[in-house]
Amino acid sequence: MKKTPPIVLSFSGNDPTGGAGIQADIEAAASMGARIAPVITALTVQDTQNLKYFSVTNAKMVSEQARYILEDMLIAAFKIGMVGSVENIDAIHKILHDYHDIPVIVDPIISAGGGMSLATEEMALAYSDLLFPLTNLVTPNSNEVRLLAPEADSLDSCAQELMDDGCEYVLLTGTHEGTDEVINSFYGEHKKIGSSC
Repeated sequence: MKKTPPIVLSFSGNDPTGGAGIQADIEAAASMGARIAPVITALTVQDTQNLKYFSVTNAKMVSEQARYILEDMLIAAFKIGMVGSVENIDAIHKILHDYHDIPVIVDPIISAGGGMSLATEEMALAYSDLLFPLTNLVTPNSNEVRLLAPEADSLDSCAQELMDDGCEYVLLTGTHEGTDEVINSFYGEHKKIGSSC
């Protein structure tokens, strides 16, 4: 009997280049033997160099996309990428609260690869107040974690602040540090567990 692959419900934007967003989630999940149930939070207009502009899906549509799937399919995990608005963060928070037994991974998308901002200061606060307390793993890059923890004076302190917000684990990616080697650091139980290049 063929085993059904685990289903990950992914909240993400649509990148028409196929290089990020929901398409990247679908490819990553497939490589691990899982499949994605996509909930589209925003439509973007972009090329391979930069994002031109984006249109946010309204919170009611985000909520209903997710809830109809959750009532119909067995979801193994939530993956949260680009959220688009504070209203969408609030809608996602309510879903996570109602389905608190499902693991949550948050990749906080703060800016596009070319630098255009995808999140406001109010949204950064909403991540901390509404999403991180319900999150098992958050995966910011170094630029994102500095925006999410502006009072911290080092990357280690930034990760600690996210755990203070309630997140269980932090995987801090070093792709934006401009170093010869990319160093990724993993944190849990309020300490650094390890780093790898």
